[in-house]
Amino acid sequence: MLCSAMGPRGFPPLLLVLLSCCASASTQAVATPAVATPAMTQEDLNSTEATPAMTQEDLNSTEATPDMTQEDLNSTTPATLRTSGSPRTPGTPRAPELSGPRPTPVTDVAALCVCDLLPARCDVNCCCDPDCSPTDFSVFSACSVPVVMGDRQFCSQKAAVYSMNLTADPPHRVFKLIDQINPSIFCIHISNYKPALSFANPEVPNEDNFDRLIQASGGFALSATSNGPSTATSDAPQPTKYEYGVPLQTAGTSSGSFLRLPSPLMSSLCTDENPAAFLVSQAFECSRRVDIEECEQVEALSMAHYSSPAILRVPNSTTQVSIKIQSVLYQSLNHTLTRLEGSGVLRPSLVSTGQDRLCSNVVLEVKYSLLYTATGQIWEAGLSLVLGTFSSTVTLLQQKFEIHFIQHDTKPVPRSGNPGYRVGLPLAAGFQPQKGSGIIQTTNRQEQFTILHSTGKQDCLASEGLRDPVLFGYNVQSGCQLRLTGTIPCELLAQKIQGLLRGQAFPDYVAAFGNSRAQDVQDWVPVRYVTHSSNMKGPCQLPVALGIEVKWTKYGSLLNPQARIVNVTAQLISIPEPLPGPERTIVISTTVTFVDVSAPAEAGFRAPPTINARLPFSFFFPFV
Repeated sequence: MLCSAMGPRGFPPLLLVLLSCCASASTQAVATPAVATPAMTQEDLNSTEATPAMTQEDLNSTEATPDMTQEDLNSTTPATLRTSGSPRTPGTPRAPELSGPRPTPVTDVAALCVCDLLPARCDVNCCCDPDCSPTDFSVFSACSVPVVMGDRQFCSQKAAVYSMNLTADPPHRVFKLIDQINPSIFCIHISNYKPALSFANPEVPNEDNFDRLIQASGGFALSATSNGPSTATSDAPQPTKYEYGVPLQTAGTSSGSFLRLPSPLMSSLCTDENPAAFLVSQAFECSRRVDIEECEQVEALSMAHYSSPAILRVPNSTTQVSIKIQSVLYQSLNHTLTRLEGSGVLRPSLVSTGQDRLCSNVVLEVKYSLLYTATGQIWEAGLSLVLGTFSSTVTLLQQKFEIHFIQHDTKPVPRSGNPGYRVGLPLAAGFQPQKGSGIIQTTNRQEQFTILHSTGKQDCLASEGLRDPVLFGYNVQSGCQLRLTGTIPCELLAQKIQGLLRGQAFPDYVAAFGNSRAQDVQDWVPVRYVTHSSNMKGPCQLPVALGIEVKWTKYGSLLNPQARIVNVTAQLISIPEPLPGPERTIVISTTVTFVDVSAPAEAGFRAPPTINARLPFSFFFPFV
């Protein structure tokens, strides 16, 4: 390497040469690993960035000559000079190369519309919908999607802004295409990987690339079980409970043993590979091709095929739950049912009756009833079967399969109707602790909406705490007498009487239907509470009567109308305090009235069709 020996006055020429040589060598080592030797030719110089005979000053002053090509210029110019022309201190790391400008986005935000849901139709308040005309925009109230943009991780990108000018006549849409700036300091400034801006098109297998794609994917297996142990399966934690939708495992030699529930697949024919899933109640009806000569060998017709599997209590466990046969009914050829007691497991048998042949003890219906716990375990398994007989003339046998789940240690929720109320059943009522929450009910349906209990002695204090449920359709009046001795503060007396009339927990809501669920607040009717005071002025008012009015209507079809409650009003009637005396008696009463507010049913008929037929102009020619 040659370096210039000229330098400022006072510095030894040899020291200046050594410093320049070291700086040039360090720069070249960082820029490129290739090092030129004195024996390099002109062709070699074109393929390198710098030569030992060139100083930093020579490189900066290199100019194109008439006999140099563009390729020579590109190969002669150093890489460090292309990115930055400023000198760099020897020994410091080189700054990373800046990529070119960001590629053009694959998605045009001006043509992108996320609220365009209806094809060839204008979506309401969708300002970016290309199917909307200026007339449609004039009736918009606002833009449902005001800003449409691409990837929000970029520091700067194009954004389509939509708004409505409602002050104009007529109102019109305003569209702007702006540069959206990301305020976050963690954003993407330049994207130099163009394939990341779009999804790669998958390679479609054909006869030329099929073998190559199979090798790249690792092949495939034709069987459900593999020969070698799976490390991923052994290392993964084993589930300790069944979850919703998980197939029910049965005891077997392979890990793919499940409780099967035959079902139709592509046609009405039965497919025996459908696994029963946890908490997924299903019911299927399908046909099975049968041959009278082979009925004894077909497992799907045998009773043991459905009662022999043992279900695992939890997945991958050793505890098994046997399927218990709860009932067996036998259906004759004339479709009469007979209950079989203590018959055990019956197998199909072929019987000859004269010229015809019959196959008896064939499974026609299967019903599984599984009892599960709250921890996701199978507790019990029951099976109900219907057996029958078919003749040699039958080629397609109809079978029914059903499975349902019942939680262990739970009682069914009582209902007052399904869906409408039934006369004589108690009203379903409760209260809402806070707005937006569900309805809270007591477990005893008889104590949800109650009134005073009448006794023979008509003593309110003796019957305190005894309540009668409000039964649908029953107009009731009950009451008692409250005898007062001595002087009792009026406010305390009014509070005591109101507690007797309302009870401990007077409901805020009443179910509109007999089977309304607590989480469906829209199916509950609020109780309207009204207080009526006497016109006579007095220092204190005492409540003496509570009137409950329930308005209901007939809902649904005229052939089977359902009772639906539409309004509940509770009226509390108060009177002035009676005159003081040694002994006073106050009569307290409660009434419940049901009012049918159903509108009279009117038969509806379709309007007769109108015929818009036009005769030809010369129809009556030549008479007219």
